[in-house]
Parts: sequence; structure tokens; C-alpha cells
Amino acid sequence: MMPPFRPTRFPPCAMQVERRADGSLWITPRLPLQPFQPNLPAQLAAQARRTPAQACLAQRAPGPAPAPAPGGGGNAGGAWVRRSYADFHGDVQAVAQWLLDLRGAGASPLAGRPVLILSGNSIAHAAIKYGAMAAQMPGCPVSPNYALMPGSLGRLRHVVERLRPAVVVAEQATAFRRALETLDLGDAVVVTDDPAALGRPAVALADVLATRVTPAVDRSVAALDPDAPSIYMLTSGSTGMPRVVVHTQRTIAANLAQGCQVMGDTAGWGRTMLDWLPWNHVSGAFTLLATLSSGGTLHVDAGRPAPALFDESIRNLKDIAPEFYINVPLGYALLVDALERDDELRERFFANLRLALYGGAGLPQALYERFQAQAVRTTGQRVFFTTAYGLTETAAGCMAIWFPSEEVGIGLPMPGLTLKLVPLAPEGSGSDPGRFDVRLRGPMISPGYLDDPAASAAAFDEDGFLRTGDAAELIDAEDVMRGLRFAGRLGEDFKLASGTRVQAGALRAALLEACAPLLADVVVCGENLGCVAVLGWPSPAAAALPAGQLAAELATRLGQFNAGRASSGRVERLRLLDEPPQAGAHEISDKGAVSPRVVLARRAGELELLYATPAPPGTVLPDDAAVRRGA
Repeated sequence: MMPPFRPTRFPPCAMQVERRADGSLWITPRLPLQPFQPNLPAQLAAQARRTPAQACLAQRAPGPAPAPAPGGGGNAGGAWVRRSYADFHGDVQAVAQWLLDLRGAGASPLAGRPVLILSGNSIAHAAIKYGAMAAQMPGCPVSPNYALMPGSLGRLRHVVERLRPAVVVAEQATAFRRALETLDLGDAVVVTDDPAALGRPAVALADVLATRVTPAVDRSVAALDPDAPSIYMLTSGSTGMPRVVVHTQRTIAANLAQGCQVMGDTAGWGRTMLDWLPWNHVSGAFTLLATLSSGGTLHVDAGRPAPALFDESIRNLKDIAPEFYINVPLGYALLVDALERDDELRERFFANLRLALYGGAGLPQALYERFQAQAVRTTGQRVFFTTAYGLTETAAGCMAIWFPSEEVGIGLPMPGLTLKLVPLAPEGSGSDPGRFDVRLRGPMISPGYLDDPAASAAAFDEDGFLRTGDAAELIDAEDVMRGLRFAGRLGEDFKLASGTRVQAGALRAALLEACAPLLADVVVCGENLGCVAVLGWPSPAAAALPAGQLAAELATRLGQFNAGRASSGRVERLRLLDEPPQAGAHEISDKGAVSPRVVLARRAGELELLYATPAPPGTVLPDDAAVRRGA
């Protein structure tokens, strides 16, 4: 008998399923979305009145501890510095007043133009974001990697040209000096911590925060249009330059409401949170906004899910024991490795934990089981795992596992969302059994893209559903309540030279599962080529094995994986890469998700070696005899 899960508190999960004449399934929760206030600055003001002395945000003070990761925020350093709701609300009002004064009235050239936030996660970043909302000027957080990583500033230049910002906030002048002095920012006003460090005019952030507040701020908050653009979020740009997604107060507040309605009692956004996810992505932004809307305290984790940067997260986890933990699969792999060897971390981490969430990619079942083994070892109970499926266009996660389940998947829609599943049928007379095109409709869906009516129109189908570009399949075709599992990005599918279609996302997930825990990630290759092959990165567990032993084990695993598979599902070659995916080259996002197209374009030489004949040293071929030997 399996050990029980630690108690969770989810509302009743029941779905209304409508089977349409065209074969599509429309799935809607029977539980209606709870009422919500589409005005986040007003929510913050109310919370500051209720709990003025309660800490809302905390970050480590600068100190002798490890330096922050590139693009990181929160200052990996000394003791926690906390900001109360009353003081933070004062900061927000000061920012809003300064922006209102800057913009002026009437036909100001700055009217309607956004605030570009070039900063890692920090208390000041949060104040700028809320202050911009209060002043009715859309804020747009941008990945610091666009400015900090070596190489071209092309992506940041593209964003600046699209946004034409009225204000650029770069919290750390020294770190962002190259970008601020190189790019043409037009008439934008630059705000930073140390204007003297720049070779261009700038305003001190301290002066902005010292602005005397007038009743104009409260009037601006009260007059917020819930359906006007309020925040701009950038897509990952994995297939080109990032697009600018429009979020309104209504879309954000609706998404916060559904998340808190379903997971709030267990997740504890109103209590103590620790999170590293960047606020320039919707998943990290959700944690910030949900915590402040719920009256909790968010501790900014300056660590990252990378071997050289995860020690900071471990240090913070030993200090702050959250009830709710979020990470991407790579982060969980690093965490499980640490839990298995560090008893102090294990005891501290599981002390309060009630709910764990993964996102960004599917969680391998073997990794899930290793995590649960450590939970049982520590507490005698397992920890419930959920996921939050969503896109930049959905404000944040809008589907989740909020029903009894021990299966890895993407769950079911949360209240307020209708899920449309359209059966997939590739070219020709064949079918794609069990695989669906995922489409979404609800108040949390973005109205579209900034100044791009053609792309905005194309994003929605004839019934007003957002085309996600993702595929999913029912875990049980006879029982919708078992939920769905992710079945790949439709745009990542490709054809071999034979014309055979390869479902790259599903194949990647299956291979990682079959080779666990030896591979950190892989990129599936083979478009217009003769067979499927993969480029991959070894996991920390694999690094401990001698090279010959690792290659032999991977050859055996490949042979076992290929047994009984058709050409579209067989992996004929594997080549491990020494250099990890590079954020500066945009091979990996701030969240740790790999971009296959960028990797293949940047590593064309490795791709050539992967398909070279005869196979050069370093290329692993499947040991088909391993299946016959019963290895």
C-alpha cells in the first residue's frame, strides 16, 4: 500500500463535457469562477490598510555571499531585508505620482506609452510594476539577459522599437550600462540606482521613491479601465523575435482568482512563499501578484535551476521552509540530487511542504518517484504534485491537477476556462488517434498582441478560442476526469526524408523517461533527414559515471527504448554536448526551457557529427542486442 499524501484542500472538481458534431470536445468546470476585483492596485491598498506591518516582500541584502546570477535579482547576499505592506504601498504610490507628473495631462508625447522594466526580481521592481499600473501606464518587464549576456543586443533593440517606452527602469546602472548607452531609447526617461555611473542623463530611483504623493494617485487607481492594456509580457521568442502580449487588469485578476480559488488554501499564498521564477515570465509574475493579493510574504530566491547557481536556492530553502514549491523539471532534478545527499536540507524542505508544482515541460515519472521517496523518508507521507498549464497569452497557468491523481499531466481547466480539444488528423488519409489540438477561452485570455491586428486575429479560431499551438491527449479516453497529458508543441513536429511525421515533443518526454536519470534534456533532430537522432546534455547523476560506462548504459537504454517502435519513434543516434545550453545565445529561457530551433541553428557542427557516417567518437548508437539479452 502506497503511503498517503499530505492533506490538500481543493474544491470539488467536476467537468461538463460536450461532444460537438465536428468531433471536438468542449470541457468546462461546473464550479463557477469566484467574483474578483479587476484592479490590482486597489487590492494592494486594501491589504496595506488591513495588515500595514505585515512583510510583503523580502530579499537578501548585499553581502559577501555568492554573487547574483546573470539576470538575477534579489541580491544573493546577507540577511533578509523585508518591506511591510504599508511601506511598499507608499513606494507604489510614489512611483505612480512620479509617472503621473512625468506624463502630464492632455496631449503629452508620453501618454499611452509603457514603462520598460529592465531588472531582476526585487522589491524595487515590484514597486515599479504596481506603480505603473496605478498610473495607467502599461509596464513591461524584460529579461535582464537581453542586456547582460555577451553578444548582440538585438532582442532588446527589437523590444524597445516595438514599445517606444516613456520610461526605462534599469535598477542597476553598472550592470546595464552597456545596453543603456548603446541603444537608441528615443525620448525615454531612464531611471536607475546610480545616474552618475551612466554616460547619459538619468533619474535616481531614490528620487522617484521620494516623490510626494497627492490625491491624484487614488483618483487614477479608482479610474482604472479593467479592459485597457495594463501589462505587456513578452513571448519567449523561441521561433523568432518576441511578441508583445497585452494583459489587462481583468485578464490578470481573473487568472489570479481561478488559481487562488483552486489552490490557494493548500498553496498558502497568504502565508510564506519562496520563489525564483523570473517576473518577466507569467509564471513568476503570478506568484508575485498572488502573494501580494493574498496578504502573504514573498521571499525572492536569487538562485537558478542550473548546476552552478542552484546552491543559492539550497541556502534559501534551508532558511525558508515553504508550504508550496515551484520549479521546472531541471530544477527538480537538481533538488532531488541535493535532497538525497543533504539530510539538513531534506528535513527543512519537507517540514511544511504541502504542494509541489512543476511547469515548463513534463516531469519524468522516475524523477517524480525519487522526489516522493525523499518525502516518505522524511515525513512518512507523499507530497501532492500539480502543474499549471498556460501560456503568456493566458496570464499564467489556467489548467491544473486539482483532483486525485498520481499521474504526470497537465490536468483540467480551472473555473472560468473552457477547454476545446480538436482531434488532430495529419495530411493524407490517416488519423492521429487520441491526440488533440488544445484551444482555450475565458476571461483570463489576452485580447491579443500590441499593434499587430493580423497576429491577434489569427490567434483565435471561429469560436473565439485561443489557438495554443500545443497538443494533448486524454490520459483515459473513456474518463475525462483523469485529465490530460502534454503531447508536444505542434510547431515542433516534423517529417523525416521518408515523409514520416515525428511528434518531437512526445518523443522527447518518452526518451527522458526511458533514460532517467542520465539525461538532463535532449533536442530531437531529423527534419528532412533519414532517421531520428538526438543531441542531449548529461545530468548531474551521469557526470559521476566514467565516460565509457555512461555511453554503454545509454546504448542499452536506447536499444530498450526502440524495441517495437516504428521509425517515427526510434532514436538511432545520440550525441552528448559538453557545453550546457546558453542563456546568452537564447538556447534556454529564464525559466530553464530549451529552445530546440535555436540549439540546432547554433550547433550546426554537432548536428553534422550526429549524422556523420561512420559514426564518430562520442556518438552513441542503440544496443539492439540488449533487448534480446534481456538487459
